[in-house]
Amino acid sequence: MKLHHQIQGEGRPLLILHGLFGSSDNWRGIATRLADGCKVVTVDLRNHGLSPHSDIVSYPSMANDIAELIADLNLNQVDIIGHSIGGKVAMTLAGQYPATVNNLIVVDIAPKAYIDRHSDIFEALLAIDLKQVTKRSDADIALSATIDNKVIRQFLLKNLTREENGFKWCLNLIALSEQYSILIEPVCEHQNINQRSLFVRGGRSDYIENDDIESIQQQFSDVTVVTLEQAGHWLHAEFPDQFITAIQRFLSYD
Repeated sequence: MKLHHQIQGEGRPLLILHGLFGSSDNWRGIATRLADGCKVVTVDLRNHGLSPHSDIVSYPSMANDIAELIADLNLNQVDIIGHSIGGKVAMTLAGQYPATVNNLIVVDIAPKAYIDRHSDIFEALLAIDLKQVTKRSDADIALSATIDNKVIRQFLLKNLTREENGFKWCLNLIALSEQYSILIEPVCEHQNINQRSLFVRGGRSDYIENDDIESIQQQFSDVTVVTLEQAGHWLHAEFPDQFITAIQRFLSYD
């Protein structure tokens, strides 16, 4: 599958993969700052952003998409950052195509299975009658009935795009919601990942708990774990300076 992507800068290639409900646009600011020292490729995963939709939702398929993009861009070997499900895609890529990954950076996600955290969000988004939406604020009002956090609503509604006769979702909501159980499954089970790896977690997030660190260290042979103590799950948005410093130190960018 040919994925939509954006490129900034020159030098060592660095791919950035967003999380669930996200897109490459969410990482534009981070990419611009990192592009001073490398060639940054921000990617829309399948069923997200401007990339094609598919009924197939799996980590191997998404890793295959990234491997295809790496080949198409003649990048050979890349550094890669993946946040949340993008982190699971990055781990899967490192396991399936080890020769393509130089340095692996996983942001606030572990390779383990997770509980259902998002079905209520899918239900809320699918419940919006887009035929009744004439402006973005209409969708915000409808969504506020079930999601009272305005920041989360604004993030989700970035997936709403205007077309000639109204609005549509960039996300493939039906496929993602129907196969969401696949996205919370573990990845790289029974695999040892040998690439130099960095896990960056938020101290106020429960996605990587203290008990997970030992299992990560057992599975990833050359791994560093960094905690941004005051950050939550979206640590790159909450504390971009600290996040970029951690990335640059790990990658030895100037």
